Amino acid sequence: MSRHVQITFDCRDPRALSVFWRDVLGYVHPAPPGVDLPDGADPLAAWDGFLARAGVPEEARNTRSAIEDPDGRGPRLFFQQVPEGKTAKNRVHLDVRAAPGLSGDVRMAALEAEAARLVALGATRVQRFEPAPPLGGGHIIMTDPEGNEFCLD
Repeated sequence: MSRHVQITFDCRDPRALSVFWRDVLGYVHPAPPGVDLPDGADPLAAWDGFLARAGVPEEARNTRSAIEDPDGRGPRLFFQQVPEGKTAKNRVHLDVRAAPGLSGDVRMAALEAEAARLVALGATRVQRFEPAPPLGGGHIIMTDPEGNEFCLD
C-alpha cells in the first residue's frame, strides 16, 4: 500500500512562502474547513475571516499555511512558522520539472525562461549547470524567498 506525502517547510512567513510556491507550481490554497468557496473567491481572504470567527488572535494567524495540487496528483505543501532562520543548505529539496522530455539547447532555453519567471516571483538564481550527457541534462539551482534551495530540472 502506498502512502501520501506532505512536504513541510519551516519558515518565517508561511503565507508569503505559500503564495510563492503556489505561483511556482500552479497549486491552490484550499478553502477553510466547512467553507464552500464560489468560483473566483479568494481562499486567503476566506481563511482570514474563518480564523477571525474562530477567535484566533491576529498575531497568530500567519503561523501556518498550505497549498494543494488542484489535480490531486502532487503532494500537499505545508508551511509552518518557526522562530529561527535558515542556517545551512537543505538536505532535501524540490526539483521543479520545468523541461520534461526536452534536451540540449531547447531544454536550457525552457529552463532559462522558467528561471526568469520565478525570479520575478521572488526567487534567486544561484547557478546553472550545463548538460553533461549521458546522465546530466542540465539544470539551474535557485532559492525561494526564504533561501530554501530548489532546482529547475
